[in-house]
Amino acid sequence: MAASVTISGSQNEARPTLELSGEKLRLAVEALIHACDDIGGVERFAAAVRLKSEVFQERLAAGAVERLELSAFEELVPLMATVRTRVGALVEQQGWTNVRNALIDLLADANVPNTGDRRIAQFCKRFPGGKETRFVRDFAAEVLHNVYPELYPLMTRWTWDAKVNTGVLREIWYGDNVDHILIDVPDNQETFICLREELSQFLADNGIFRDMLWYVDLLCAQVYGDYINAQGGAYLRSDFSSAPDPLEQTRRILGLDRVGRTVARGKLLDAVAEPSATIKHIH
Repeated sequence: MAASVTISGSQNEARPTLELSGEKLRLAVEALIHACDDIGGVERFAAAVRLKSEVFQERLAAGAVERLELSAFEELVPLMATVRTRVGALVEQQGWTNVRNALIDLLADANVPNTGDRRIAQFCKRFPGGKETRFVRDFAAEVLHNVYPELYPLMTRWTWDAKVNTGVLREIWYGDNVDHILIDVPDNQETFICLREELSQFLADNGIFRDMLWYVDLLCAQVYGDYINAQGGAYLRSDFSSAPDPLEQTRRILGLDRVGRTVARGKLLDAVAEPSATIKHIH
């Protein structure tokens, strides 16, 4: 990969142009693989991310969301890192029925392409606006991605938030002066699709060909975890408090830290070979 990678809109004029740093991506991949040596390899970590998606699909896909009980939903909450400390108050204020109806509408006909932006916007409109409910966007994005990972890439604010110019996209943007520029790229579905395509190509160029969806998630979480460790401010520390373990932030961002502690007593998903043990013992 060249030092700078550009994605242009040759097939669709609405597609953004991304200039990503091959060197920054290479360092992130190397750090991820090296950090996973102590847990049995990066393949185990990718399997854990896949398992997380599978439990969302089991409980929400193909109309299952219409029968979702609050107790089952509460078992999904720990798997959504930027949601789990806030969604309890939302359910209490809005009522479980209203929250479930919002999820039903979010996932209705979700196989229709290019509807992610509309779905997220409509989901957010169902709840009061303001600082305390900004996480609702991440709530919708997490559900869409975990239930239909092929159709919806990670569209969370930590992946890219154009309003505040932060996220994974900024951390892998090409150039040495990134902190002093405004990246003029929208945080819409087309951008996130472009980002996933480019990261998939980078991983393939570096010898990773299987489970690409989950490796892209891992790479994004590793990039943002490194940012948190290096520069985390008050908001980030409240969600992802600092820790010496090089994978701790990566696990937290992906919502796998509490599963690991519960099932594997502090090690990352030792029970990953036994999906039922991993999924059914979430607290």
